[in-house]
Amino acid sequence: GKEVVIANAVIAILTIGGQQLFSFFTFSCPCHVGQNLFYGLAFLGVPALILLIVGYALNSQTWRLVTGKRSHFEKVTSSNQLLKCKLVCFVLCSITGRALVAPVTWLAVTLINGSYYVCAMSEYVPVYYYGADPNVTASKRSRILATFPCSQLVPPELTRARDEVILLLRYQSQVAGWLLIAAVVITVFLSYCLASCFSPLSFLHFRYWSSYVHNEQELFDEATEQHSRLYAMQHVRKFFGFVPGSGNVKEIRIPSLREWQAISGLAFLKQVDEEHYDYSLLHDWALKERANGKYLRIDEDS
Repeated sequence: GKEVVIANAVIAILTIGGQQLFSFFTFSCPCHVGQNLFYGLAFLGVPALILLIVGYALNSQTWRLVTGKRSHFEKVTSSNQLLKCKLVCFVLCSITGRALVAPVTWLAVTLINGSYYVCAMSEYVPVYYYGADPNVTASKRSRILATFPCSQLVPPELTRARDEVILLLRYQSQVAGWLLIAAVVITVFLSYCLASCFSPLSFLHFRYWSSYVHNEQELFDEATEQHSRLYAMQHVRKFFGFVPGSGNVKEIRIPSLREWQAISGLAFLKQVDEEHYDYSLLHDWALKERANGKYLRIDEDS
């Protein structure tokens, strides 16, 4: 839908801006044999991997898929199991597609920029590309090539060779970047085409279903917010003797030291029985204890 497209566009734009800032402030090729490759690949791949993990972590469907359990009331059959596997695969592909937006954008922009690739691959350029002296040993040739990303370290007589090597590597990097973009665009287009072909719904029916799911989720979130607030309100009233926002509070409850200690500390989700849980320490206290204790009347004239 439009929301997904807009969200992906925003993610891509933020990734491009972050890549430019990241390159400007942090990237500095070591120009040393054996270090250029690891340094360039680290800057090329590690941020993309981090963005991929973050993309998975920030998607609510990931946690729904991870924490979801089969209903105890569902009868296990081969058809149900097959349908469940198809659904898991579909949701996993959807999550992966959303999570790949940022890392693919990072890789594409980085390859088109070319700096990381030039640093990583400079010492591996074939000899015939820049007319190297055949009498130079392989180790010395590697040391010379490793300095090419740093123009201040290159001797004047090798300036032209250095320019040729940089142009060659930038060409390779940019071609790889555009090929990556083309591959992603084609894959996304074909995925949507295949999904539409195998969809059991017509075009308008699919639009209606998408609208229904969106509205259902919004209403469910609103009901969850209101229900949890009303439920928590009962426990807060029991502990303090009033509810925040009440206009006519005549008395308040003074909790004891033992009660303060009972609701303080780390709270874990606690299973009460097969069907219910305690969500917090205050919830646990409210279900177990009576709301006796000291009450203080509020002077309405104060």
